[in-house]
Amino acid sequence: MSGFLDGIRCGDCECNVDWGEKRNTIASIAAGVLFFTGWWIIIDAAVKYPKEDDFHHAYHTCGVIATVAFLMINAVSNGQVRGDSYSEGCLGQTGARVWLFIGFMLAFGSLIASMWILFGGFVVPQKEIVYPGIAVFFQNAFIFFGGLVFKFGRTEDLWQ
Repeated sequence: MSGFLDGIRCGDCECNVDWGEKRNTIASIAAGVLFFTGWWIIIDAAVKYPKEDDFHHAYHTCGVIATVAFLMINAVSNGQVRGDSYSEGCLGQTGARVWLFIGFMLAFGSLIASMWILFGGFVVPQKEIVYPGIAVFFQNAFIFFGGLVFKFGRTEDLWQ
């Protein structure tokens, strides 16, 4: 039963594109589009609702923290975390793992905080305008998933 889809030929064309070599390019573009979309959504909400009553400006903090987490997560390579290519420095492999862990904590924390802003600031008080809360959540979700795509969608085999 595990190989029942092996006989299906999907996308069989004469173009013969080798997607393996373009994996890094595709993952980078996808992550960039997700990151851009997240910031575009929150910029739209900030322009549409400039008053402090409708959209508190402190809610932008979640997106900034998600962006810092995006950079922290992708600052270390998988080889550095495994200890393959990084043995020097002040903390070595342990430092890379701690850095990655803090980056993921910030990313998950900003995503959870954006959910709290959506529900605690807009849904539960039954405000008429809910779009800024939705925008904050989607901004952080897009930045979070963009960071995951950029971290785990690329391969380091092509770098060597």
